[in-house]
Amino acid sequence: MAVALVVGGIWWAQDEEPAGPATTGAPAPSSGALGPSSPSSGAPGPSAASSGAPGSRAPSSKATGPRATDVHPHSPHSPSHSRSRPDPLPRSRPIRVTIPFIDVDAPVIGLGLDRDRRLTAPPEGDADQVGWYRGGPSPGERGTAVVVGHLDTHAGPAVFAGLGELDAGHRVELRRADGRTAVYTVDAVLTYEKAHFPNREVYGTRDRPELRLITCGGSYDRRTGYAGNTVVFAHLTGTRGPHTAP
Repeated sequence: MAVALVVGGIWWAQDEEPAGPATTGAPAPSSGALGPSSPSSGAPGPSAASSGAPGSRAPSSKATGPRATDVHPHSPHSPSHSRSRPDPLPRSRPIRVTIPFIDVDAPVIGLGLDRDRRLTAPPEGDADQVGWYRGGPSPGERGTAVVVGHLDTHAGPAVFAGLGELDAGHRVELRRADGRTAVYTVDAVLTYEKAHFPNREVYGTRDRPELRLITCGGSYDRRTGYAGNTVVFAHLTGTRGPHTAP
């Protein structure tokens, strides 16, 4: 069964329905088609709330390829590979994400699939809201947690407008409903053209808690939207309890 997913201007098709959190977790697209779909392509396109159309900010001009490091985020030679790993957390939905370097402090909502088996997008009317794919792992759980947000809307820059400014070593924190906070360290920030999107590298199941932050990226065309997506790769490096100081 082919499944089309739309995430804030991000489109991909996959051959199978997303698995639940007890199996593979995050979506694992296999078609390689991720990015804004063309109205004439015959593929399901973004809904009105997830068109990815830019507002007042200039379209992204980031080149495809490594942004933060030349080391693959899952390479055994990655500087983070030898660090001690915190124990994974039990499941609990995220309620807030903070990214200090780019001044993001935003509420998180759960995203599911609509009747057409498409992943819904955060509401365009609230550009500061981000969405977590609740069919996959929650932040801190083992596996790949997926969090998405708009780059911009018709009104202007949105919550993930600065995502491409992150570098390896920057911190991303997700506060959870159980009062715990999952602390991630960025490994790499990459921008991919939709025709060359590495689905398994981005969405594949991992044996440790990892995080992907995703928004639109690459060049912009008024007819087809953004040419690709910016993806932040990060892994869990710490946890805090409800009463633990940062």
